[in-house]
Amino acid sequence: MDMKGSTFVVAGGASGLGEATVRMLTHFGALVLILDYNELSGRAVQEDIGSRVHFEKTDVTSEYQVRKSLERGMERYGAIQGMINTTGISHSEKVLKKQGVHSLDVFSEIIRGNLIGAFNLTRLAADVMKDNEPNEDGERGVIINTASISAFEGQSGQAAYSASNGGIVSMTLPLARELAECGIRVMTIAPGIFQTPMFESLYKQTQDALKEELKFPDRTGNPDEYALLVKAIISNSMLNGETIRLDGALRLPKD
Repeated sequence: MDMKGSTFVVAGGASGLGEATVRMLTHFGALVLILDYNELSGRAVQEDIGSRVHFEKTDVTSEYQVRKSLERGMERYGAIQGMINTTGISHSEKVLKKQGVHSLDVFSEIIRGNLIGAFNLTRLAADVMKDNEPNEDGERGVIINTASISAFEGQSGQAAYSASNGGIVSMTLPLARELAECGIRVMTIAPGIFQTPMFESLYKQTQDALKEELKFPDRTGNPDEYALLVKAIISNSMLNGETIRLDGALRLPKD
């Protein structure tokens, strides 16, 4: 798929991995619709880049809000050719604690914010992409979700977070198989440690412990490196139905 002249939705595009993706896409001539709940940051990115970017304050778990935002984006830019989802919330909580057990409400909140949000974005984006004119490969759209390497080796206390990301990984292939008949590809990126607001929100002790596990390169990832992988996925139509780890050979420790 050619990025130039195409329109992409970037959920979570107001900061971190999403903002880097927005900047990469516009650099290569794409138009971008940002869906994010952080209105202040979203509008700042829009104003900084200019008319190629439009921001819509959106709760990605809401069917109504996502539908309306996509409709407004299509009214502004026309057809939508791609959706990149970088939204997510992190959480750590032991199942058995000194005082009680893991909150069921919190578990549900993490699943809803990460997994249900990703599925909601995927199904509604696919619904508008299926009517696109196909390119020479018959491709009508591409969907890229973001999970985490915690989907494969979640740490102690990450039951909810790992389950939400594992769900995103597990639905990638069946979604790709189903949407293939519409000419829509589905991929997932599972990042390791990247210098994002989510990582910076962790306790310094936790950050330092994770950094000790880094292999090569011996540093946290740069959001621009995530955006480079997004670029490769968009450009290479053979990438479909797979989850790509982006972690510099990092494997999360038990604790």
